[in-house]
Amino acid sequence: MCGIVGIVGTSLVNQSIYDALTVLQHRGQDAAGIVTIDSNRFRLRKANGLVKDVFEAKHMQRLQGTVGIGHVRYPTAGSSSASEAQPFYVNSPYGIALAHNGNLTNASDIRDTLFERTRRHVNTTSDSEILLNVLAFELEKASNYPLESTDVFNAVREVHNTVRGAYAAVAMVIGHGLLAFRDPNGIRPLCLGKREVGEKTEYMVASESVALDAVGFDFVRDVAPGEAVYITFDGELFTEQCAESSALNPCIFEFVYFARPDSFIDKISVYSARIHMGKKLGAKIKRQWEDLDIDVVIPIPETSCDIALEIAQELDKPYRQGFVKNRYVGRTFIMPGQQMRRKSVRRKLNAIRSEFKGKNVLLVDDSIVRGTTSEQIIEMAREAGANKVYMASAAPEIRFPNVYGIDMPSANELIAHGREVDEICQMIGADGLIFQDLSDLVLAVQAGNTDIERFETSVFNGEYVTSDIDQAYLDYLDSLRNDDSKTLREIKQDLANLELYNEGA
Repeated sequence: MCGIVGIVGTSLVNQSIYDALTVLQHRGQDAAGIVTIDSNRFRLRKANGLVKDVFEAKHMQRLQGTVGIGHVRYPTAGSSSASEAQPFYVNSPYGIALAHNGNLTNASDIRDTLFERTRRHVNTTSDSEILLNVLAFELEKASNYPLESTDVFNAVREVHNTVRGAYAAVAMVIGHGLLAFRDPNGIRPLCLGKREVGEKTEYMVASESVALDAVGFDFVRDVAPGEAVYITFDGELFTEQCAESSALNPCIFEFVYFARPDSFIDKISVYSARIHMGKKLGAKIKRQWEDLDIDVVIPIPETSCDIALEIAQELDKPYRQGFVKNRYVGRTFIMPGQQMRRKSVRRKLNAIRSEFKGKNVLLVDDSIVRGTTSEQIIEMAREAGANKVYMASAAPEIRFPNVYGIDMPSANELIAHGREVDEICQMIGADGLIFQDLSDLVLAVQAGNTDIERFETSVFNGEYVTSDIDQAYLDYLDSLRNDDSKTLREIKQDLANLELYNEGA
């Protein structure tokens, strides 16, 4: 998962993009980047690390310009090398920079044809660089100079015809304007905002509405599936539907885990969606576990806190904060490498012993992916003196990999893959385990926008909305995503970087 930002302003935008990226930091902690345009040149800073660490005062001073885009990243099928950090740019035509959130499911095929047909070389393993080169190739076909909005929209139309998968992207074309577009299924989120400055209007696009709030832009609307938004550097706004067919199928995991609770995505309050999840799951626990002697409900912070509070109210049981979170340790779900995730859990959480000692506790989490974190947290609860430890998940069993930009690991690394609930319960060491029903999860999120008829729920039911996913592709993705493969790739990348360094020394 990644976060993207783009601003066309009337004054320097470097600080606003920085501030927006800090509130989107939850979407990616592996790398960050900002590119602005100043005197018809790209000014770029990107590197591995958190936003606050990547951008020092000297970097911000160089990022001059009244237009710019930004990105926060964590690696999915690609490498976590600094060379993969975004935004990417190409010099021809015009000079184009792009940042992307999502995953292209036909990236491998496009990479081959880009070189064979257009002689375009893709230098990284990132599908975002592939998307940039497809867009550049289509813009190169334009007969007008300077570009007109129709040229830009025609290029996006051809991008939709070429690429498949999930993508919300923002790009800048030197001398022309800022472009943002969303895939025809609307899987990844993208919204548009504006701010009046005197008689002029500034525009902003971002992955979540909270980024608009952070820098004082007013939310206008979500970008529609298949739609493109083009804003000239003079501040003219153009929009057009560029997909032959489109339907809104937002990723339901945005509401379960990824998005901030103060965001609105496709007209749905993330906070309200989680409240409804808690009510639905609480009702199920009340029906199926009425004989269990639960003394207290304790969330595993932070995403599940609002969910757990609703469950406690449904069960008429006390709600307590039993874990203290160290906010200066990264989210273990995002961290590459199983060993690193294992080591970080106890650095990340500490139990308040008085809330566990001698009690039967119900722990609530937003989801269970690999199960290693759940196992360690249950062990911590027992060490703190809990008598019995039950576990409830606000999401259903995650049985299938995600192919649309979430780093759901190899199917064999998913604890629920090929297993029933009783077996999962035994593996994580719980005295009882209950999952949200998929139908209830859909209803909980859909309550915020009943116009949405379908969500992207493939991790739960294996139904991929793009209808182009087969076992061969899942096997290919597995070879890229499993922890051993990632470690080997990162070693090779480090060796390559060392070789380049030695050559230049």
